[in-house]
Amino acid sequence: MLYLKNCHIIDEVSDYIDDILIDSGKIKLIGKAKITTYINNKNQEAKLPDLHVQTKLDVLELDLCNRLVMPAFVDLHFHMRNPGQEHKETLLSANKAAIKGGYTDLLAMANTNPVIDNKTLITEIIEKNNSLGMTRLLQVSAVTKGLNGKHLVDFEENRKATRFFSDDGKNIDDEQIMREALLASKEHDFIILDHSEEETEMVIRNLDLVRQTGGNLHFCHISKKTSMEAIIEAKKEGLKVTVEVAPHHIYASNISYRVNPPFASEEDRLFLIESIKNGYVDAIATDHAPHTPEDKANNAPGISGIETSFSLCQKVFTDNEISLKLLSKLLSASPARFLGLSPRVIRAGMQANLVVIEEKKSQIDSSLFESKGKNTPFDKEMVYAVIDKTIRKGDILYDNGQN
Repeated sequence: MLYLKNCHIIDEVSDYIDDILIDSGKIKLIGKAKITTYINNKNQEAKLPDLHVQTKLDVLELDLCNRLVMPAFVDLHFHMRNPGQEHKETLLSANKAAIKGGYTDLLAMANTNPVIDNKTLITEIIEKNNSLGMTRLLQVSAVTKGLNGKHLVDFEENRKATRFFSDDGKNIDDEQIMREALLASKEHDFIILDHSEEETEMVIRNLDLVRQTGGNLHFCHISKKTSMEAIIEAKKEGLKVTVEVAPHHIYASNISYRVNPPFASEEDRLFLIESIKNGYVDAIATDHAPHTPEDKANNAPGISGIETSFSLCQKVFTDNEISLKLLSKLLSASPARFLGLSPRVIRAGMQANLVVIEEKKSQIDSSLFESKGKNTPFDKEMVYAVIDKTIRKGDILYDNGQN
């Protein structure tokens, strides 16, 4: 058993201080008095009356000293780089990076080598990843074969292995191809995750296609005010679309470091934050994209972001007086609902997937990243909080005090 004392518990609906008892991978009890009574009763039952021997429960007690405890994070946008790009990230380094960042569930993009565009590859990468016993992986299928933008994949067959399809990394320029994909998403009940480039122009085009087809569309890494305004208007008219923003786009503006979409203006950044406050943003997703130094020297777009995601977001939310309950919703509860996972709340009976956070001033150090990709513009940036522990199914997989 794992007994977490003096936890500042925060999820999408709760904010209070109490104790948590974890047993057999699940949250057994919440509440100091309940836990004390339970442990005492169990210890009393274990006493052998003839020998007067006390066999106590095996309980590891950790006093968290009012550190934050939140549901572990769920990432809707992760570049695993496997298969075929292990020079950028291995399965092991990706998992270690995710766990260090507080993430236990990942949705991986399909722009690998070979491109993940068939059921066999989808199943293989899921099984390989999950055999590590660290994160749970859900895998995106490409929308078009080889990400060529011309020939649609076998949606009916691939749907047996995944509910998520995306050509992320490339735009689907052909309007008819996008229309057919959206019609298929409605027929086979899957979601297309859209990489819009040029952003606002393609967002508007694809919103019109959703109006025509009734398809299921999620907008990835929206960075611009004009794009978000179009999505907000579509939501107001009842269009069933969802949207994510990335930590780096709400944290920084007007910097030249290459990501795709690029860092936008301060006006854009502030509008994204206002859209979060007003409830229009459905998730914060990392768009973790590790690269080698040679990649970045050759102007490859991307940021190794999963290990800094919470720290950047917490600073933005704190500076803009946004509650951490809302942050928990956007990092955990809403992404979990999107993926069809179990609810991400801290309640007795729920699986013990938790993250412990220490609120302290700290400096980002990319040389300490678990990811093979050290590519970030935020090296040496000062933040207000760091991941202290990541717990999955009751096991402490990351402990900052021991790493």
